[in-house]
Amino acid sequence: MPNFECLYFLENFYLYILEIKRTDLPKDAGAEAIFKWLMIDKETLTITPLSFNSMDAAGEIEERYFEEGYLKFNNSIGTFIEKYNSAQHPLDRRLEWKIATPLSNAIIEMMANESLSHL
Repeated sequence: MPNFECLYFLENFYLYILEIKRTDLPKDAGAEAIFKWLMIDKETLTITPLSFNSMDAAGEIEERYFEEGYLKFNNSIGTFIEKYNSAQHPLDRRLEWKIATPLSNAIIEMMANESLSHL
């Protein structure tokens, strides 16, 4: 069983953008440790953690600001705009999903490596 929950799941042909909530940390762990936004290449399953800065919500529109770019989404679609090269990634938001085992394993491995680097 994975030691995380997926809170938001957006994807296109090339990538996933997810927000996960770690369930393996103590209750007093900081929000920055518990909640993680990840950009994942679908072909290689290479994970790039997104450095969360802030969020905003107005009606049905959600916005997330990261060091690496900007994500705007609603209940069905979204767009991620990369900060440094201005690439725009149209995304579909999935309200119901099951994370495939290879993707889940890649996330678990990333979290394990992250935990080891903090020792």
